Amino acid sequence: MTDDHEAVRDLLAAWAFGALDPADEKTVPAHLAACESCAAEAERLRETVRLLDGPALPGIPERPATDVLSRALRERPAAPRVAGHAAPYAAAVAGLKGLLPEVYGRWGYDRWRAPVVHDWDVHATVAHLLAADEHLAVLLGIDAQVPPSRVEEGAGWEADWNRRTADVIVHERRRSPEKTVAAWSAQASSLLASPEAHDPELAARAVTLMGMRLPVADHFLVRAFETWIHTDDIGRALGLAVPPPPAEHLGQLIRLAVRVLGLALGPTAPPVLFSVTGGEEWVLGSDAEPVQAELSLDPVDFCLLVGGRYAPEAVPRGQTGDAAAVRNVLERAASLSWL
Repeated sequence: MTDDHEAVRDLLAAWAFGALDPADEKTVPAHLAACESCAAEAERLRETVRLLDGPALPGIPERPATDVLSRALRERPAAPRVAGHAAPYAAAVAGLKGLLPEVYGRWGYDRWRAPVVHDWDVHATVAHLLAADEHLAVLLGIDAQVPPSRVEEGAGWEADWNRRTADVIVHERRRSPEKTVAAWSAQASSLLASPEAHDPELAARAVTLMGMRLPVADHFLVRAFETWIHTDDIGRALGLAVPPPPAEHLGQLIRLAVRVLGLALGPTAPPVLFSVTGGEEWVLGSDAEPVQAELSLDPVDFCLLVGGRYAPEAVPRGQTGDAAAVRNVLERAASLSWL
């Protein structure tokens, strides 16, 4: 690891949670001793960790909330024996697997009924992921874990998607949370064991899911995106901060989201120079006229906007130029959410 600011800043969250790789345990503190800005950010993150730990719950042995975060940080970069396009999904699955034991391990079964998002509790959110992953799994020849739904002719992908989630949630309500988690985990493992998760050439085949015809490789990224978003939803419901994907994986998710956003805006939208903080930039909209505005978003905030977790007017941003052109980009980004 080099000692430049960007490389160290990517590791500050792991440092704050005590989850650095052995190779970085000496390098990061040495850089912090010489860099005032990184040291200040590191102290801010460590103070956040102290607040997250908080007091022990009555009747429950004290166990810092950051235990699960440290475990997730250690597990999430590991994507054993899969190609690069499937690595973000493998990491997101590892993160959720690291979080779910906290639901029954720390608080017991009552926490499975904690409200998460929409009208779902934790149990229903995992059931939704089981249903959502199933669409790709079936296309790849993987047997479904849940009995089939009745398909209405000509209903459209959104109706089919919502119907499948509703049916799977009803089915899983009759089963224990452990069985739901086991079914989701088994299906995720089958996806990661599929030939398409290992061979980029096989994953280049285009298939249509959620009304989008994309290579299988991109659909693996979509599954990674949704798994992380819902892991974050569950973490928030339980009062646990879930770390974002590693920088490399986050970059893959952002580039896919930008491509889809560009298609959604079309070639006639007012051109906006869009960038993520400290990263790449793109011109969205028409390429036949000068850029009318500039828009910059934090990488995680952009993903949360696309994931429907930010209203367009509320997402923190930097912007200059035509406010209407910026608003068009933000509103179209938020409209992409199917989560």
